[in-house]
Amino acid sequence: MSRISTDQVKHVANLARLAITEEDAELFTSQLDAIISFAEQLNEVDTENVKPTSHVLDMKNIMREDISEKGLSNEEVVKNAPDHADGYIRVPSILE
Repeated sequence: MSRISTDQVKHVANLARLAITEEDAELFTSQLDAIISFAEQLNEVDTENVKPTSHVLDMKNIMREDISEKGLSNEEVVKNAPDHADGYIRVPSILE
């Protein structure tokens, strides 16, 4: 027995603005039924003593501590700028 009908597949295709043929609808119906069957197998797994998780792998924050450090001096910042004046980087004007 199919868990999804061809009419449901056509309806979803219509909602997604997909033009599908009758043959496509039949193919997608059988493929989606197989996917649903596979997903239903997960209901048979005993998860009584399994803690809920947000990720299947044990994730740890591997980033370094956020420590403030002294930044570059103004001279170091503008030394490679193609055009600078009075300690500022000059850029082309975009406003008239």
